[in-house]
Amino acid sequence: MLTSRVMANKWRVRFGLTVTFWLLSLHLIFAHDVKSPTALLIKEDSDDLNNAEETHLEDEDPEDLEVFRPTDKWQTLRPGQAVPAGSHVRLNLQTGQREVKMGEEEGFKYWKDGNRQGMMNMDSHSFTAEELKKALKKFKKGADDPVDQQEEDAVRAKFRPMDELKKDMEALDMLVETDIQVMRRLLDQFNNTNSTTEEKVAALLDLEYLVHQVDNAQNLVSMGGMSLVIRYLNSTDVRLQECAAFVLGSAVSSNPSVQVEAVEGGALQKLLTLLATQRPMTVKKKVLFAVASLLRHFPFAQSHFLKLGGVQVLSELFQTPGAEAMRVRIITVLYDMIIEKELISQVGLDIIPDSSHQERLRQYAEVSLLPVLVEQGWCRLVPELLESPEHDWREKALRTLLAMMAQCQTQFKQNAGLTASLSELQKQYQELVLTEQDVGEEDGYFGEILTLVDSMVVKMRQV
Repeated sequence: MLTSRVMANKWRVRFGLTVTFWLLSLHLIFAHDVKSPTALLIKEDSDDLNNAEETHLEDEDPEDLEVFRPTDKWQTLRPGQAVPAGSHVRLNLQTGQREVKMGEEEGFKYWKDGNRQGMMNMDSHSFTAEELKKALKKFKKGADDPVDQQEEDAVRAKFRPMDELKKDMEALDMLVETDIQVMRRLLDQFNNTNSTTEEKVAALLDLEYLVHQVDNAQNLVSMGGMSLVIRYLNSTDVRLQECAAFVLGSAVSSNPSVQVEAVEGGALQKLLTLLATQRPMTVKKKVLFAVASLLRHFPFAQSHFLKLGGVQVLSELFQTPGAEAMRVRIITVLYDMIIEKELISQVGLDIIPDSSHQERLRQYAEVSLLPVLVEQGWCRLVPELLESPEHDWREKALRTLLAMMAQCQTQFKQNAGLTASLSELQKQYQELVLTEQDVGEEDGYFGEILTLVDSMVVKMRQV
C-alpha cells in the first residue's frame, strides 16, 4: 500500500515537471516567433487640434497574423492567432486548448487599427502628453515648410492659371482674320506714309507669302494692291524694289488673270528697266524671277517682251562682270520660251484643239524668238556655259543649244571651242556613267547628260 502511494507521488511529480517544461517551451517559442507590429496612438483634445486627430505610426507587414488581445484573465487561443510578446500561454489539460493572458510586466499598451491590432512596449520609448503634442505640432508645421512653399511658388510662376488661358483663347478666337482681312491690313500698312521702310518691307514679305494662292493673288488685284506693288518698283529704296518684285513674281506665277493685269499695268517695262540699269544683284535676281513668272505660258507677255528689247537686256546682263550666277537663270528663261512654242505647235499632244487652243497658236505665232536670239549673238553666248564645272549649268546649256540648233547649226560648226568642249565632255561623262553603273545606277544623272552631249555631237556632224 505504501509502495503504491510512493509510486503515485513519483508519477505526479514527473507529470508536473513534464507539463511545466512543455509550457515553458511553448512560452519561449511564442515569445521568439510571434510577429508584433509596433504602433503609436496619439489622441488630443478638441481644443488643441480640431476636434480629434489620431496619428498611427506602424510598421506595416501584410503577412502579419491575427493578433490575439490578451487580458489579465485566461482566455482560449484559437488556431491561427498570434500572441503578443510578453503574454503567458498554458495548456488546459481538461479542455486540451491553449489559453493566454496578459503578462504581469508593466509598460505594454494595446493598439488596434481596423483589422490590425497589436501591443507595444511603452517602457523603451515613453513620452509625456505634452511632448507628444509638441512633436505633433512640429510635424504639422513641417508640412508648411517655407522652403517647400518657395519651390511651389517658383513652379507656379512658370505656368499661367487656367482661367487666364481660357480668356486668352477666347480673345484669339475673336481676333482670327481671313486672308482678305490680313491683306487689306498689310496694304494699309504698306501704303501708310507714316510707316517706316522696315515696316513696309515686312508688309511686302507677308503679302508674298499670301499671294502664292491663286485666289489671294486675284484678291490683291481687286483690292488695288497690284498697282501699288508695281508703283513701288520705281522706289528709290532698293529693299522696296526687291520686295515689290518678289511679290509680283509670286502673284503672277501660274495665274493668267493676274498676268494680264500685271502686263496691262506696265509691270514688264519697269522690270526690264531695273534689269538694264545698275542695281544690286540681289534686286536683279528677284526682278528676273518676276520676269520669268510673267512670261511663262503667256505668249502675249512674250510678244511684248520682244518688242521692248527684252532679249537685248538679257544679253547685256549675261555678259556683265559679276553676274555669272545669273547666267543659268537667263538661259532657262529663253529655253522655256522656245520649248513652249514648240510644244503648243505640235498636233495631237495632250490637249484637244478648240477655240482657245487656236488663239494660243495665233499668239505664239507672233513670238519670233529664235531669229532674235541669233541676231543678238546667243549662238555664241550659250556655249560659254559648257566651261562651267557645275553639272546643272552644263545640262541647261546643252538643252538650250539643242533647242537653238535649227537656227545656230552653222555658227556651232564654226565654233572650234564648242567642238573641243563637246569632245572633252563626252570623255568625262563616259567615265562618270561607268561609275554610276558600278553602284547600280543604269539610268543616272550623268547618263542623261551624256545623252545630251552625244545628241549635240551627232547634230553638229549633220549637213
